Amino acid sequence: MWYIWLIFAGIFVIIEAFTVGFLIFWLSIGSIFAMITSFFTDNLVIQTAVFVISSTLLIFVTKPFVNKFTKNKNTSPTNVYSLIGKIGLVTKEIDSIKSLGQIKVNGEIWSAVDINNGNISEGTEVKIVKIKGVKVIVTPIK
Repeated sequence: MWYIWLIFAGIFVIIEAFTVGFLIFWLSIGSIFAMITSFFTDNLVIQTAVFVISSTLLIFVTKPFVNKFTKNKNTSPTNVYSLIGKIGLVTKEIDSIKSLGQIKVNGEIWSAVDINNGNISEGTEVKIVKIKGVKVIVTPIK
């Protein structure tokens, strides 16, 4: 029966190679513990229990340790969310009732809406507060 546990360990390692969670790896180690157990007993229930218990313990014991090294607290917003907080210039008057208006920020033109559902005249500097769909929500800079 040891060769079955070795095959399972290999399968789990291959699956882990395609994931980024570092979770399936512990199932592979549990399979190896079950393989070692199979040298001492032919009882499949005991082997399976060793696999389940060792895999579960390894997952729960090592998860906080792994998270300590894999979590990056200094993440930066990317893509469209990097626009939040930037200053833009109104190129077409923002009329929230008609849902019209555009701003230019970082050389790009964006459809814009006033956060207070008001109007903002052309040439006014605005700050991007949030993104909603394909529109930026702005507030005028006083």
